[in-house]
Amino acid sequence: MATTAIEKKAPKQKSDVVLHYLRPGKKLPHVWCSGCGIGVVMGTYIRALDKIGWDRDSVSMVSGIGCSSRMPVYMDFHSLHTTHGRALPFATGIKFNRPDMNVVVITGDGDALAIGGNHFIHACRRNINITAILINNNIYGMTGGQGSPTTPGNAFSTTTPYGNSEKHFDPCSLAAAAGATYVARGSVHAVPQLEKLIKAGLEHVGFSLIEVITNCHTYYGRLNHQGDAVSMLRRFKENSVSVAKSKNMTPEELEDKIVLGVIHEVEKTEFCNEYQKVVDSLKRK
Repeated sequence: MATTAIEKKAPKQKSDVVLHYLRPGKKLPHVWCSGCGIGVVMGTYIRALDKIGWDRDSVSMVSGIGCSSRMPVYMDFHSLHTTHGRALPFATGIKFNRPDMNVVVITGDGDALAIGGNHFIHACRRNINITAILINNNIYGMTGGQGSPTTPGNAFSTTTPYGNSEKHFDPCSLAAAAGATYVARGSVHAVPQLEKLIKAGLEHVGFSLIEVITNCHTYYGRLNHQGDAVSMLRRFKENSVSVAKSKNMTPEELEDKIVLGVIHEVEKTEFCNEYQKVVDSLKRK
């Protein structure tokens, strides 16, 4: 018997998709400030993963310490909330032992690039098949607004009250130079593009980095007179350019611009596959 229009199941709304992946129980409401972009990243990641169609039991999420690292607590996947800066070693152990698992690391600019900097470099070097979503708000948000490795020069934080004298890291350039094979940058003001970048990173075989530019209006915005969450998102939009457009711009024109899109993508052998070849060769001997 033909299905009538009334009997057809209504398509899932975006909110239904997100709710399907949230962990039931007492973990919610979340700890993030009102207007924080980390919630936008979580919703975008969930929709990207839902489009791929991975079973929840095939996904393992790992995080360290920080505002963004609370994210796996709220989602119904296998998850590890680990020590500060050590998310990537834990994730490497999971992937090394269970190459069949889809391993995703949620980290922040301080967690990944300061105390976790060496781990970050060597995960890129190995090209292990892990997706790292690095949520960059240019400051330590959870622990009091201290300056991080991505705090721009002359910017204010609680540890640089007279302006930051240090140079800042570009996570995407660092990842590409260290050996990551998929490197992209998105922003919480451009959600459709961010969803595509995250989806492509999850599907890529090798180490994937998706840097996400987001707002911390509570600390960075307030201390640097950038206004509320809406004002910061508007600033992101006004200062963003595409990768294609950036190639025709001078260094002076690119100063203070946010370049969005796929920064670097190549094919290289993946670590777990290469290690398995060694194991197989020893078995034959």
